[in-house]
Amino acid sequence: MKKSIIAVLGHDRPGIISAVTNILFEQHCNIENVSQTILQTEFSGTFIVALPPKLSGSHLLEHLKAGLEPLGLDVFLRDVGGGDDIQPFPESEPFIITTMGPDQKGLVARVTAIIAHFGVNVTNLQAVFKGGDDPNNNIMIYEVDVPKHVDQHQLDRALRDKADELNLDISIQHRNIFSAINRI
Repeated sequence: MKKSIIAVLGHDRPGIISAVTNILFEQHCNIENVSQTILQTEFSGTFIVALPPKLSGSHLLEHLKAGLEPLGLDVFLRDVGGGDDIQPFPESEPFIITTMGPDQKGLVARVTAIIAHFGVNVTNLQAVFKGGDDPNNNIMIYEVDVPKHVDQHQLDRALRDKADELNLDISIQHRNIFSAINRI
């Protein structure tokens, strides 16, 4: 089954999800995954869809552009591979890394450099920067998958050392513990 990943970007307003999903429905696509968020005043949506056999990605993109560009939205599409060349991710454990501290240039880059060094995959990142030195105004939440072969003590130490260097408060918890503690 052919799959495509679609990214939709533009100034936020009501009805964007409806417009995108109606076009996908009209083209007989099946939505398999969606991630959508508003960053300040900008809409960002990513969709993975299964295409019907007679619809190519390029034709789907034409339909999406025709329907969404008049709304001021940019649309991008890439076919999703699924061949033998795709290597599975190693078995891993889900963790949540939360940092709070003063805003500074390169903050995300320096924290993710540590994460990447250990072969840890960031599966979701939320960052809110309001500027200034109030740590409550500058929060990052990294959802990560830590491969089981990674020495978690070394990863923990490297992250804590970097947090100290950047004057950040850091919390590193297994997702199950994070979820249990933060249950509403």
